[in-house]
Amino acid sequence: MIVPELIRPASIAVVGASGNTQKPGGKVLANLQAGAFAGPLYPVNPKERTVQGLEAYASVEELPSVELAILAIPAKLCPETVRILAERKGTRGFIILSAGFSEESEAGAALERKIVEIVSAHDGGLIGPNCIGVLTPHYNGVFTTPIPTLEPQGCDFISGSGATAVFIMEAGIPNGLTFAQVFSVGNSAQIGVEEALEYLDENFDPAESSRVKLLYIESISRPQKLLKHARSLISKGCRIAAIKAGSSDAGSRAASSHTGALAGSDAAVDALFEKAGIVRCYSREELAGVAAVLRLPRLPGPRLAVITHAGGPAVMLTDALSHAGLEVPSLSAPENECAAAAEELREALYPGSSTANPIDFLATGTAEQLGTIIEYCETRFSSIDAMIVIFGSPGLFGVEEVYEVLREKMRSGTKPIYPVLPSLINAKSEIEGFLNAGGINFPDEVTLARALARVYHAERRSAGSLAGTPAEAPNAAGGLGELRIDRDAARTALASVADGYTSPETTAALLDAAGIARAREHTTTDRAGAVAAAQELGFPVVMKVVGPIHKSDLGGVVTGVSDTERVATEFERLMRIEGAVGVLLQPMLEGLELFAGVIREPSFGHMIVCGLGGIFVEVFHDVKTLLAPVTEAEALGAIRSLQGYPLIQGTRGSAGTDERRFAETVARLSALVQTAPEIAELDLNPLLANREHITAVDARIRIERSSAVS
Repeated sequence: MIVPELIRPASIAVVGASGNTQKPGGKVLANLQAGAFAGPLYPVNPKERTVQGLEAYASVEELPSVELAILAIPAKLCPETVRILAERKGTRGFIILSAGFSEESEAGAALERKIVEIVSAHDGGLIGPNCIGVLTPHYNGVFTTPIPTLEPQGCDFISGSGATAVFIMEAGIPNGLTFAQVFSVGNSAQIGVEEALEYLDENFDPAESSRVKLLYIESISRPQKLLKHARSLISKGCRIAAIKAGSSDAGSRAASSHTGALAGSDAAVDALFEKAGIVRCYSREELAGVAAVLRLPRLPGPRLAVITHAGGPAVMLTDALSHAGLEVPSLSAPENECAAAAEELREALYPGSSTANPIDFLATGTAEQLGTIIEYCETRFSSIDAMIVIFGSPGLFGVEEVYEVLREKMRSGTKPIYPVLPSLINAKSEIEGFLNAGGINFPDEVTLARALARVYHAERRSAGSLAGTPAEAPNAAGGLGELRIDRDAARTALASVADGYTSPETTAALLDAAGIARAREHTTTDRAGAVAAAQELGFPVVMKVVGPIHKSDLGGVVTGVSDTERVATEFERLMRIEGAVGVLLQPMLEGLELFAGVIREPSFGHMIVCGLGGIFVEVFHDVKTLLAPVTEAEALGAIRSLQGYPLIQGTRGSAGTDERRFAETVARLSALVQTAPEIAELDLNPLLANREHITAVDARIRIERSSAVS
């Protein structure tokens, strides 16, 4: 746990302190002295009487009481050192910079476990080992540079990698990104990314705390904790962006169902982040860019004015915004209600200027004209939600006055303004002044467009997810909010079922308990029974072999059987397939093929997958993955984000389907696996849907109790 001594220590010991600032123990001591720490510093070095001008101690036994210890000594010496500090010196905060622990060997992992045992026994907190340390407004407890500007409204940054933390800060600081606190958790022996986020959540102060959180994660060991505290912080007005590195290829793992092949570890991360409201990034530069966007006012809508004095960057920006799903509406189009105001603005600018959008006020444009343009966008252009201003310098004259106007308009305006100041050489001093006054800069317009779009779309999805009432476990009566399933029937159906694939009878009972409509069916083991079943169901019928998992691959599914003679013939053929134990018959149904399924992902829990069926799932993998529990609102949002969504709506003469019935089916699957956590895989493929019904035609359920989480 993060204890107060890790955040605001009254005294700090550096064990392994050195006069050589090219060593971690020397650099961290130098950073501590150069920073804001006002309490006593105790260097520990058995060979020196003074270190960097401070009285040194030969061993930790000689130290007075100390609240925080930063260790930069060999791994094998750390457990005993920690024990002495915790037992005799009252130390509760520990930062271990040293490597050589679980990242290296099992012997190192054993040392790490021993340290955690000691620290936890004394109600202490441990950051590391194998980390760069911690930065708070109270002390610079890192052995690296740069040391960013620390301010309450900067970014809180938690990283599983020390080097990556440094590189991300290096990417953001030159563009005006500031930080509030930095936690490098290293091996996360006791405190990982999840625990650090928990601390930020539980200690959030609306008046003082940063509202931007950045995460670099290499492994997610406690996804539910991450989800809980991310959602809590976002509900408090925070914004979160993260990189999850080390994603796996879901398609590479063995899976016996479509769902298993589609929803792997990386899809689980996507689903977790989307449910939590975290903006996912994939590179250091992207995270730095997204962080800068998060520090600026939220984009309220997709319509942007591009204000520029340089045509080329404006064209590239407009293309990038359009490709990313944002809009640059024409202001001069006759049908636009802003057309008259746009023409009025053009008359106020130099001849040759354009106000069509991009609004190009030429290389000779002035600070006064920029102010006028922004004023029109603010008050006269109702079809504009926000502005991007591109203004560099050809090196002919200074642009300080322009940047002063821009800064003032960003401060006082009601619509967000995002600055692109590309002249890092020609306008170096003016940009430095802009940043020193608290500004944020995006030197590259395409980077801004992509970051802005990523944030806008992620936060819209998150808003939809958070708006839905969180699903709860079914109550004793079987209720799940307004969505009701028969919990008792589901548990009864599974009472005596062994691990493995369920029988058609058990599968049908589970779907009935969940309230999921299924095709009428009959399973038989003799030819006469097959003929009788077909006559009862009504021709034409579908016949499927029972037993083999991949029926279609073995020729185990035949459709359009329309007479008793063919029923008998096909029954004989199907029963000759290896592994056949019977034949299932269903009436032929028509409708759009949909797909829904469940996979239980280790540590994440159940993932719900939905999309279009048939070729869309087989070839295009047009599906969305959601983390259970899933509300109908979440499911509906996922369905509407499918590439094939127009087919669900109805297109080119197709009537389409009832999307809300589809969303309800997805939510019912979520309710079922909450009631029956031993369900490891479930496929409904296909679901046949039209405007009146949605029916499960083929279902497959696999039970695995050994790793079920209730």
